[in-house]
Amino acid sequence: MSALPSYAFAFLASFLLSLSLTPLVRHLAIKGNFVARPRGDRWHKKPTGLLGGVSIFFTLMLVWQLASFVSGYYTSIRPLLPLALGGMAIFLLGLVDDLFDINPQHKLVGQVIIASVLVIFGFQVNWFESTTANLVISIFWIVGITNAFNLLDNMDGLSAGIAFIAGFFLFFSQVFSGGENIVPALVFLSVYLGSLLGFLIYNFHPASIFMGDSGSLFIGFLLAGLTTEASGLMVGARSGHLVFVLAIPILILFIPILDTTFVSLMRKLSGRPISMGGRDHSSHRMVAIGFSERTAVLILYSFAAASGLLAMTTARISLGVSLVLVAIYLLFVIFFWISLARVNVYPEESMLSEATKGKLTPLLVEITYKRRLFEVLLDLILIPLAYWTSYLLRFEGSAYGANFPIFLKSLPIVVACQLFSFFLFGVYRGIWQYVGMRDVITYGKAITAGTVLSVLVNLGLYRFMGFSRTVFVIYWMILFVLVTASRFSYRLIGEATSKNAMKGGKRALIYGAGAAGQLVMQEIERNKNLGMALVGFIDDDIGKQNRRFLGYPVFGGKDSLKEIVNRHGISEVVISFRNMDRLALNSMKKACNTLGVNLSCLRVLID
Repeated sequence: MSALPSYAFAFLASFLLSLSLTPLVRHLAIKGNFVARPRGDRWHKKPTGLLGGVSIFFTLMLVWQLASFVSGYYTSIRPLLPLALGGMAIFLLGLVDDLFDINPQHKLVGQVIIASVLVIFGFQVNWFESTTANLVISIFWIVGITNAFNLLDNMDGLSAGIAFIAGFFLFFSQVFSGGENIVPALVFLSVYLGSLLGFLIYNFHPASIFMGDSGSLFIGFLLAGLTTEASGLMVGARSGHLVFVLAIPILILFIPILDTTFVSLMRKLSGRPISMGGRDHSSHRMVAIGFSERTAVLILYSFAAASGLLAMTTARISLGVSLVLVAIYLLFVIFFWISLARVNVYPEESMLSEATKGKLTPLLVEITYKRRLFEVLLDLILIPLAYWTSYLLRFEGSAYGANFPIFLKSLPIVVACQLFSFFLFGVYRGIWQYVGMRDVITYGKAITAGTVLSVLVNLGLYRFMGFSRTVFVIYWMILFVLVTASRFSYRLIGEATSKNAMKGGKRALIYGAGAAGQLVMQEIERNKNLGMALVGFIDDDIGKQNRRFLGYPVFGGKDSLKEIVNRHGISEVVISFRNMDRLALNSMKKACNTLGVNLSCLRVLID
């Protein structure tokens, strides 16, 4: 911890220099006409200065040398020189691409050559016993992470921000692990973070400068190199378990890996070249369902922070608990990204849309669309996860030893009994978009029956010798939470995205905060063709006024209509009553006509 002043000096100096140098680079880029112009496969709408990578590169190289000298670690920077020189080469490759537009294949060849040279100098991952496997995977890892940050640079502040978050967690995971031999690498990482943050001030939405390939390739290459063995950092080296060795670097760099894999898969499924640009990244899909650009970027920041925090946590807890936490996090990620996959961002019909139903589609699309097989596969994960977690909680994190053989021999019984109970009680007949309390009661009955059946079968086969009754009580509670949360997650994500997708439509009020009003609300949220953005409700019931109904405010009654319309810019009022008194209806029509507001009644209520 004594080296912390050196880290602080390195970070602050690089931040201030980057903060000062970036506007100068921006001015020179615009003056020299080195700008990114709007294009069909790009997101920005106006010419924006390029070459922000120049600012990051020169700041890092200059301050790194200075900080290492001031802190007394200048003689220890030799192990990092291959990484710095490789970073310089990858920066120049990206700069040439920014200025002259290199063919993607030629650029990839250059990246592989630079990565191979770096690997020769010992910057390799040490994941497997085979030296050959580690060497080959190291090249793929460095080239893959380098390009992942390049692909992630698709929205203001996204690539630089994710790189900063990943570097932040990489830094603190090493600080808390201690060790003098890692100090030079942490000084380098401190400068890296300061350089990024100074640039990010100008790159966050609305960006006034882009980093270009020279920046995105450079920051990705350095992070990839810092997670290898020769960097001096101990990433994933805490335990001999392959789970830790792989999970920690992957979790720290999870979002660029996930986005690259997701985009590559979706383009492949859609018959598009992976190297082809487009507005089909995770961030673009979030904007397509109604999130603002800032919100989309901040959501991805949140995922990156959660992944980094999880990486730090798994490095300090047992293998069993780590597996549970990672599994739960990955399940949440899967649900969210399946929702993004359903967004149609291509001119042709989405492979997950209704129009493609019945066509020959890949297995992944079929099981996620039809969801019956997907639900069974999901429960094949949730049931062992709940059972394993119950053992961890019952035996305070030590489910191995004498208890582990009991867990293994009883697990198939628990899975079989629980799935049988799910089929028997009709768990797989529900529709996730419309899951409600009746479904929750069904889940409770099915899980109870499955748990009791598991106990009875274990009692008959093994006389329940060595089993803990408490395990099954904990198992019931955990599985109930997991099953209910998984089913409701689809509805929650759907409702959240529906509300965002409505933004920009005609601002609407629903007259009537009751059961019929709920139906109207659902129709407005799900039917994009209506072109309405629900603002809230009005109701003549005084008990409902100035309260919230289904997450929306109930502003007042029809006697306050004029004030409500003027204050909230309402252009549409929707009646939710099935049978409205004709006199009252005529009065409402007259009031809306006077205010220039359209009055309607959705067909869904009167058919």
